[in-house]
Amino acid sequence: MKKKKSKAVLGRHCIFLIVSGKKIKLGMAETAVGIAIDHLVRLLTQEANLSRGVRSKVSGMKNELEAIQCFLKDADMKADLEAQGSEASGRAAGVRLWVKELREVAFHIEDIIDEYAFHLERHPGRTDHDCFIASLGKVGRSIIKLKARHHIASGIQEIRKAVVEIKERSQRYGFDSIDSTYDRRYVSGYDPRKGSMYLEDDDVVGIEFPRDELVGWLLNKDLQPRRAVISVVGMGGLGKTTLARKVYDLVRNRFDCHAWITVSQSYRKEELLKNVIKQFCKGNDRPAPEGIDSMDEDALTEQVRVYLEQKRYVVFFDDVWKRDFWRDIEHALLDNKIGGRIVITTRSKQVGEFCKLSSVVYVHELKPLNPEKARELFCKKAFQFEVMGLCTPELKDLSHQIVERCGGLPLAVVAVGGLLSTKDKTIYEWKNLRDSLSSELESNLHLTSIQEILSLSYYDLPYRLKCCFLYFGMYPEDYSIRQSRLIRQWISEGFVKPRKDKTLEEVAQEYLTELIDRSLVQKSHPRFRPEYSKHCHVHDLLHEVIRTKMMELSFCHVLSEKGSTFSGGLATRRISIVNGSCNVLHNVNQSFQVRSILNLNSSDKILTKSIWRTFTKNCKLVKVLDFQDCILDYIHKDIGNLYHLRYLNISNTKVKMLPRSIGKLINLETLDVCGSFVVEIPAEIKRLSKLRWLSGYNEIEFNSDNPHLNPCQSKGIKVHEGIGCLEALQTLGHVDASETGVKVIKEFGKLTQLRGLGICNLRSEDGRILFGCIEKKMTHLKNLCVTTMSEDDTSFDSEWLSSLPQTLETLQLKAPVRKLPESITRLQYLEQLNIKWSKLEEDPVKTLKNLHNLVCMGITYDAYTGEEMQFEKGVFPKLKCLHISHLSVLKSLVNRGRSIVLSSKAFDWSLPKTTEGAHWHPAFETT
Repeated sequence: MKKKKSKAVLGRHCIFLIVSGKKIKLGMAETAVGIAIDHLVRLLTQEANLSRGVRSKVSGMKNELEAIQCFLKDADMKADLEAQGSEASGRAAGVRLWVKELREVAFHIEDIIDEYAFHLERHPGRTDHDCFIASLGKVGRSIIKLKARHHIASGIQEIRKAVVEIKERSQRYGFDSIDSTYDRRYVSGYDPRKGSMYLEDDDVVGIEFPRDELVGWLLNKDLQPRRAVISVVGMGGLGKTTLARKVYDLVRNRFDCHAWITVSQSYRKEELLKNVIKQFCKGNDRPAPEGIDSMDEDALTEQVRVYLEQKRYVVFFDDVWKRDFWRDIEHALLDNKIGGRIVITTRSKQVGEFCKLSSVVYVHELKPLNPEKARELFCKKAFQFEVMGLCTPELKDLSHQIVERCGGLPLAVVAVGGLLSTKDKTIYEWKNLRDSLSSELESNLHLTSIQEILSLSYYDLPYRLKCCFLYFGMYPEDYSIRQSRLIRQWISEGFVKPRKDKTLEEVAQEYLTELIDRSLVQKSHPRFRPEYSKHCHVHDLLHEVIRTKMMELSFCHVLSEKGSTFSGGLATRRISIVNGSCNVLHNVNQSFQVRSILNLNSSDKILTKSIWRTFTKNCKLVKVLDFQDCILDYIHKDIGNLYHLRYLNISNTKVKMLPRSIGKLINLETLDVCGSFVVEIPAEIKRLSKLRWLSGYNEIEFNSDNPHLNPCQSKGIKVHEGIGCLEALQTLGHVDASETGVKVIKEFGKLTQLRGLGICNLRSEDGRILFGCIEKKMTHLKNLCVTTMSEDDTSFDSEWLSSLPQTLETLQLKAPVRKLPESITRLQYLEQLNIKWSKLEEDPVKTLKNLHNLVCMGITYDAYTGEEMQFEKGVFPKLKCLHISHLSVLKSLVNRGRSIVLSSKAFDWSLPKTTEGAHWHPAFETT
């Protein structure tokens, strides 16, 4: 059979790969292809001089890749599931190898296009006054571009050959014929979740409270006579099925009819309804209706409705994945107004949220076991065959350490405890398991069910979220990541797709929210630190799943004191240094084509001059550099050669200044120098038209001997004229107004896309200009932080606050306003408010009480100079945290209506030395 010729077609600013008459562009199986689609389309469509024909070809190429992407959607999952079947050694290995080869080709094409863009931008056309010199320059640039195109064309020829071989192999062995509706449950026929339905009461620990709450919702008719949905939500392995089954067994005979349905990821609506009818009939010792197996969806729906007309029913749907599952059952399970109940167990909050369209919904978020209960469950399993069933004293510490690794996940506690019940009760055996638990999770048959169950959540993710989820593996276990940091990294990596009428940051926040709703990511809520709800992390065992996937997909290599995940074969796209030496960057050659480097090493001085030179030469395609909290004291001028760099984070380092070459990073989107010693941003920053985030400040060291010095005062950054050119800026902070000058502050009016603005050391003469810009130009502003030059400045006009946009969600005001204007109640979207130095003479609660959406409020550092603060009945209905401290005059808080009941987790009450006389009024209740 004669092969069609392949060729590379290069336009003025484009590349086409034509293989067997089809156009192909890059592609980690499905994820890599998805990134490839975005990558190439973005590159080509942003070029202004493309012909109509070229744009048409780009559209055709995008369609071809999307078709490939649909086929690859479950490629990794299929390989894992095949590995559980009888043909594990053959077919599964073949699928894995095939997927790996697809990724290699995808990475190669991505490298070629990035290198092409790199060469084009390094030698752009420009106008010279001397025509002769300009002509020579034009010829020279043409030669350089011709050489670059020749190199790219050669690379494409190699790719063409690889693509043809991969395609032929997939057809030969039938890899591309795996059904796209492949059942995501267990090929081997063993479902490790089934055992959780048949546990004896003595084997279940820590379900008393959630069990009683669910039983109360189910049996209390007065609570809600209408149909109600109860959603039990939590990550895989938390015991949702166990809890639900125990509740079902307790309540089913209290209803006229009942049914238990296991749903899982793959189901047919008709079969679901048939099972409901059959179980209803079985529970009442009646035969199923004749002809039920031949009924269509409408007939089955009507059959269920007729059966339930005068019956109080309860149906448990276990393991629901589909977000709009409610659509498949809402009409069949009618609301007959006599207390019908539907219980759903799911990993996704969105399943329950969807039910709110036409039903009352109660949600119970199942939590991990506390340490005491986890240890109790562990001992029940690990010592189940011992005479006393108790942990021996010599194994107590090791037991606690092993249980801690399980993170309160009953599935893991039971599996690990069961494994240890088969081993000798010796320190050696238990220490060996503790130290090798990560590898045992992958290989030990007693423990593989943990990763199998947790991995289902990963497989269920759309490709746009898989990369975002894997990114958590670049951070260590138990690492709490600031959400804004993570979101900006995702954007810079190209994971976030633009959406109409939304910023990239808003879309990325939706991605993160979805991962949280799917119980894959958890918000961090340290006690008394509500601001840390802006941080997130993943469970330790999910972190193990991520690390395994990262290695398989060459998503990232991690260097740590425990070792390295570097291996031969496919080069990595990302490097994470966790307590390892940065000397490894010497060994990163150009073949690695690294796109991101995350350094979490705080103990080793990094990036000497020689490393900088090697690094900037060999990592020319890098997009993300994150050195937050590292021992870094300077940035080399060669950083300007990193044309593709989009994200640079040197926050909390010892860097004192940025090189002027920073102005060459025309693709830079994020520059974070917060907490460093950088006090001035080079004027060349004005060239960075794509910059979206510019942030920097340095906290002034608090002198405890001077009680009048505010420990929260900060030193901002100086910016120069031309800052108004950065029209894409979403966040700017904290600018030092005293160093910047009036002309620059006037330019803020050009930054119409700002969502966040921080300015410190604001002088009274600059205040009117700033707030004028905010009122007239910053219509999208959501977050504002303003600090005046002095806490004793009497010229600050509180009426300036009347100009604040109604879109504001967060306001931090460190200024002696003396009085809050009534107009501040216009800010009905305000969720967080912190005021300091304000020296308010009137009780601020009287003015702020109509801000009904406030979630967090802080009144500190002489923000109020009165002796008493009164909270009326019904004020601040959504308030979760209230921080009151360093109010030198305040003596009491009074709640006349006893309507505010704050838990200790949400309430932060500080009594500094200067307010020893302050106390709770007896009418103010806390629990």
